Amino acid sequence: MSQVDLVIRGARVVSDHQIIEASVAIDGESIVAVGHDDLMPPAREVLQADGMYLLPGAIDSHVHFRDPGYPHKETWKTGSAAAACGGVTTVFEMPNTNPPTGTVDALNLKLKAAESSYVDFGIHGLLGDDTVGHLEELIEAGVTSFKAFVGNTFGNLPSPSDGALLEGFEKLAPLGIRTVVHAENSSILARRQKRMQAEGRIDALAHLAARPVVAEIEAIGRVLTLAEWTGARVHIAHHSAADSLFLIREAKRRGVDVTVETCPQYLLLNTDHADHLGGILRLNPPIREARHNQPLWDAMMDGTIDMIATDHAPHAPEEKTRANIWECDCGFPGIETQMALMLTEVNRERATLMDYVRWSSVNPAKAWGIYGTKGVITPGAHADIAVVDMNKSGILSENELQSISKISPWDGRAVKGYPIHTLLRGRFVMRNGKLVTEAAGWGRSVKGIQAMPKAKPQNTEHYTSAILKTPEGVRPTAEPTR
Repeated sequence: MSQVDLVIRGARVVSDHQIIEASVAIDGESIVAVGHDDLMPPAREVLQADGMYLLPGAIDSHVHFRDPGYPHKETWKTGSAAAACGGVTTVFEMPNTNPPTGTVDALNLKLKAAESSYVDFGIHGLLGDDTVGHLEELIEAGVTSFKAFVGNTFGNLPSPSDGALLEGFEKLAPLGIRTVVHAENSSILARRQKRMQAEGRIDALAHLAARPVVAEIEAIGRVLTLAEWTGARVHIAHHSAADSLFLIREAKRRGVDVTVETCPQYLLLNTDHADHLGGILRLNPPIREARHNQPLWDAMMDGTIDMIATDHAPHAPEEKTRANIWECDCGFPGIETQMALMLTEVNRERATLMDYVRWSSVNPAKAWGIYGTKGVITPGAHADIAVVDMNKSGILSENELQSISKISPWDGRAVKGYPIHTLLRGRFVMRNGKLVTEAAGWGRSVKGIQAMPKAKPQNTEHYTSAILKTPEGVRPTAEPTR
């Protein structure tokens, strides 16, 4: 039996359906064996992980690394370092950088910045009125998926018109490419904010008042209608409200290919925290009233919501602490704290470790077409592993974050359950709780391993591409006779 690079011994391996005591052998970038320790090949290195759990590395579908354009907020190197230290091995990064990721030139700038990444990555390209004409070019150049900002957010990118959104879905449906949608009605948001600003409201709760639940309900309904009609795959980002869950449940029942994420902030925070957190809590969609927390948990448990993401959205601390809520940038860092927060809830028996792996790894891998290579600890898969100590307790500190953005609503929060080591394709990127700085640049694009199920486009005879051509046997309209 030939020697391998690493064997992890003494731990329990977690999937979405079982937890087993097993050793794991890794050679090169891949897992080569999972099983009884006596069956493991000899190894150049052994990691004794008694009492630990081995989880597939988390896959975060929603991060903003701000590069290019806003390096004072975050860079690919610092953002991916935060991911590595949070047990996250793959990220999908959003297009509202500067320039936005809506052209091949802009994409190439981002891919260049990503060369410093500690973790693997996908790139969401921008779907908008100005980009819908060259989505195919972006895919060929390296985009894995798309993002449509139906609701406004940082960067103030214009929301796509419904016509452009429909045409984009028509183009992507036959390709099986999934589109992330920020689903809030931008017209409602803009009008309400303008009215409140005119009346002098600058308090923290004004942001929530500008973005009522109905804005999410309406936008999700509209997006699902267009997706169902075209057969396009869609992903609802940062689902925040109990009231719109019925739309997701009904769409899934009808067979719409929709996946949904929520974030720790919508599960664990609410407006009761607004008094002392103020502008730190400003994000889109907003932190809502306490009544929304438990229904979102319930939706995670029953599969209405598929996955946990973070919407890691860093800003400089001074950009989050202004007196006027409208002048506070929206978002905060979250990728480094997600796993500890969620493992704490597992320790509180709100969910199992198997549930968590389903939300953090398995379902995201399936949504983006990388399951089997990512999202599972099995022979042949990438050796993307978070080694977790469920008994380690601590206090989260914003000052210890890898992110440039040293400001967090989780600062001072007690947690129990931490990632201790993170391996990406067989290499330690975090070890004994410390970033392995030599691993910068080890991350690479997942574009080459994507394998989505067969696409199921609908109503193709009514697609824009079809109606531009005169059908055979039908004469073009003649000039009117006089």
